[in-house]
Amino acid sequence: MSVDAREWVWEHSSSRGTARLVLLSIADRVPDKQCVAWASMTSLVERTNASRTAVRAALRALADGDELELLDDYQGPQRATVYRLPRAAAFQAKLDAARKEDPDAHVEPSDADPVPELEPEKLQRYGIWPKKGTDSAPSPRNPTGADSDPSRRNPTPRRSGIRTLEGTDSTPQNRSEPKVNRRYSSSGTSVTPAAEWQVDPATHAWARQQGHLDRLGAEGLQAADAKWRAHRADFKPRAAGAWAADWRSWIAREHAPSRPNLYAVPGGGSAAPGGMTRAEAHTAALLAALDEPTGTEG
Repeated sequence: MSVDAREWVWEHSSSRGTARLVLLSIADRVPDKQCVAWASMTSLVERTNASRTAVRAALRALADGDELELLDDYQGPQRATVYRLPRAAAFQAKLDAARKEDPDAHVEPSDADPVPELEPEKLQRYGIWPKKGTDSAPSPRNPTGADSDPSRRNPTPRRSGIRTLEGTDSTPQNRSEPKVNRRYSSSGTSVTPAAEWQVDPATHAWARQQGHLDRLGAEGLQAADAKWRAHRADFKPRAAGAWAADWRSWIAREHAPSRPNLYAVPGGGSAAPGGMTRAEAHTAALLAALDEPTGTEG
């Protein structure tokens, strides 16, 4: 049916310039002979490749005539604005009536052609519904509709700690940063305590690429993260980027759980035994790992 609506615009509309492009964009969405369609401001801007201001001006100009009507008491998917091409609907009704008698009848549109009544129940199959608390009567108010489309993003629940590795590297860092972070900032820059900072996918990718995930293992990385948060618990809140840099530095210095302490010797502490140089302590530790005598047992 959008073909018939577009044909009417091409052949019979008096609109020009951006207004004509806007009318064609709406006509392209028409699903049936009632010539009703929904369209958001954003989609009209994208389709016409015109500025938002130009599209608004075009909608007002079309509404001042009789070629476009805003159905204020209806809304489309995501509360999109609903429009009707009344002259196109009138011409289609006239054409259908004439062709019932003569399939080859030639019909010309006229401003005197009556506009058919809307059938709301037929619009519902296209996602167009009456707004709550209205009697479905069209209103002549400003047809520009909402400034922007309502957001379709589902809110992400707040999480802390390390995110799963299945996340994409392109996910924005800390996009679900809680609003409570703002209370820590007097300059307008969002900051957060270390305990609430989240390890973003980009930082996870860094841990994989640098070999820290293989070196520490998943459990070791979790343990290192927990240790970092414990040591940073009393630090002042920082921006997410500052915490990310600090966390990477900590992980890079973290020892693997199974890594031997090269300064440890059997039966001793972490310090080198008295009288041994650092090099001798290293040698003793390596020989001890091989269960070989060091010459210092007696």
